[in-house]
Amino acid sequence: MRFILRSLLACAAIVSAAGIGPAFAAYPEKPVKVIVPFAAGGPTDVMARLIAQKLSESLKQQFYIENRAGAGGNLGMAEVARAAPDGYTMLVASSSFVVNPSLYAKNPYDAYKDFAPVTLAAASPNILVVNASFAAKSAKELVEILKKEPGKYSIANPGVGTTPQLAAELFKLQLKLDATSVPFNGAGPAIQSAVAGHTPIAFTALPPTSPQVKAGTLRGLAVTSAKRSAALPDVPTMAELGFKDQESETMQGIFLPANTPKAIVDLLNKEVAKAMAMEDVKAKCAQLGFDPVANSPEQFTAYIKKEVEKWGKVIKDAKIPQIQ
Repeated sequence: MRFILRSLLACAAIVSAAGIGPAFAAYPEKPVKVIVPFAAGGPTDVMARLIAQKLSESLKQQFYIENRAGAGGNLGMAEVARAAPDGYTMLVASSSFVVNPSLYAKNPYDAYKDFAPVTLAAASPNILVVNASFAAKSAKELVEILKKEPGKYSIANPGVGTTPQLAAELFKLQLKLDATSVPFNGAGPAIQSAVAGHTPIAFTALPPTSPQVKAGTLRGLAVTSAKRSAALPDVPTMAELGFKDQESETMQGIFLPANTPKAIVDLLNKEVAKAMAMEDVKAKCAQLGFDPVANSPEQFTAYIKKEVEKWGKVIKDAKIPQIQ
C-alpha cells in the first residue's frame, strides 16, 4: 500500500513538474472574472473587454468583466491582490498600478509581491499638444516660449497621478521650465480646456486626444513613446526632437494574484499574445491609439520595477503631495 502511495505521489510530481498538474490541467473549468479597476467605457475597460472576448473564444470559457472603480484604481487592484491564486480572478490595469505605490501614503497592495504579472498587452504614449492658435509650432518653440516667460503659462493634464501629469512634470524638471500644472478631473475636461484656449498647453493620453489633433483644433507637438504612434504618424517623438529620457505611456497590463501556478500564467500569456496579433485586434488598438506589445511575464516584471522606480522619483522630485 505504501509502495502504491509513493508511486502515485511520484507520478503527481512528474505531472506537476511538466506544468500540467491535476489542479489546473483543464483550466479554465469555469468562468473567469476580469476586474477592471475603473468605470465602464474608459480605455482600460474597452481593452479589457476586447481581450476578454478573445480569451473566451480561444479557451472556450467565459471571461467576464467586473468594474471596481475607486481610489485611483486601488479598490479593484487590492481586490485582485487578495483573491485566490487559482487563475479565476484576473486584473487588467493601467499605469496607476505603477504610480500609486508612490502617490498614496498607504497603498493597499505591493506591486512586487501581491501579483503575478502576465503581460503588458498594449500601451499608448502621452502627447504634448497646444491650441491650434498657440504661437508654438513645435515642441522646441514651446520650450523657448516657456523659458522666455517663466511662470506665465499653465499646462493642463487629466488629473493628479496620471501619467500625462507625471510626463509634464518630467518635461518641466529636465528642461528646467517654470509652468503651472493644472490637473483636471479626467482627460475630457483637460482636452476641452485646451481646445477652448483656457489652458492652451496640455499633456494628455493619446487615445482621447487624437480626434482633436486630426480635426486641427489641437496641434500635436510630440508623443512620449520610443517610436511614432500609428494613430498619429506625423507627430514626432520627444527623442526625435532632441529631448531625451522623456518616454512615458499608459499601459494596459494583465495580472493574476501572486502564487498563481506558472502553467496558468504562461497559458494566459500565450493566449493574450495570440489575441494581440490578430488583425481585428490590431485595427481596434490603432483606432484607440494603443500599440500592441504582449511581452513575456519576465519582461513585464522588469518593466513594472522600472516604471515604479521612475515615477516614484518624479513624484518626489516634483514635490507632488502624497494622497493620504
